[in-house]
Amino acid sequence: MNLTLEKPAADTIRASFNYIVDTGIPPVRYIDWPEMEHNAIPPQYRQYEMTVRNGRPLRDTFDLDTHGFVFVDHATKVADFTSEDERGRVYDAEVEALIRKHSGAAEVVVFDHTIRVSDEEGQKASGARPTVKGVHNDYTEASAPRRLREIVGDSGAERRIAKRWAIVQVWRPIRGTVMIDPLGICDGRTIPQQGFIRVERRYKDRTGEVYHIAHHPLHAWFWFPRMQRDEALVFKVFDSDAGKPSRFTAHSAFDDPATPAGAPPRESIETRAFAFFD
Repeated sequence: MNLTLEKPAADTIRASFNYIVDTGIPPVRYIDWPEMEHNAIPPQYRQYEMTVRNGRPLRDTFDLDTHGFVFVDHATKVADFTSEDERGRVYDAEVEALIRKHSGAAEVVVFDHTIRVSDEEGQKASGARPTVKGVHNDYTEASAPRRLREIVGDSGAERRIAKRWAIVQVWRPIRGTVMIDPLGICDGRTIPQQGFIRVERRYKDRTGEVYHIAHHPLHAWFWFPRMQRDEALVFKVFDSDAGKPSRFTAHSAFDDPATPAGAPPRESIETRAFAFFD
């Protein structure tokens, strides 16, 4: 694989990432179906220590199609991200405009929000999900068009898939500075077309799939330390155009060795959207 990477930033860290082990048997998880949990096939992971580069000095060099992600300043008028009503009234339009700007899409449709909190007490208090410490991409070749059909219907999906479309996510802190469990993201060009392990996520009303990704020494990781509420990471998790340099972007929360003792828990929101191109 011939890659021309930007000159690495001077400040890098070494951090451990949980990579899936390919056992030859696709893992299965039951998300909101406890009575079926006995049928689960848990994924197996192995930790690898990777170099993670501070992407802030390089922020102006990243491109969504080339690297799979961009890091941006993004002020928001949202006062309370836990309010579903406010997300719909205010944040959806902000995210749609942001993705149009960086993707060149003609139309963007937000379809999902997930709030994550890094400590169990906060999760119980707010109903938030935990952070994810496993290298993954949120959609597969099969689950992306399936999700499109679930949201826009069969006829709407058939019209959409005749042209290029993508699923793009926006990740940001919602309160305070991120010091625990920052989000690491991998340059999509450095992910070989191998090691994409399909993991089924079975719900009572639908079945989803994600890719968990096996280790490869080529993976080039970045993070943006001490992210603030007015900063966002925009990244692709599916692109129908196989000719783009980056169609998927592996990402994962990780333990930053510089995290100070007693740091506040991470509180973040990830928003998923369809991007449709002319």
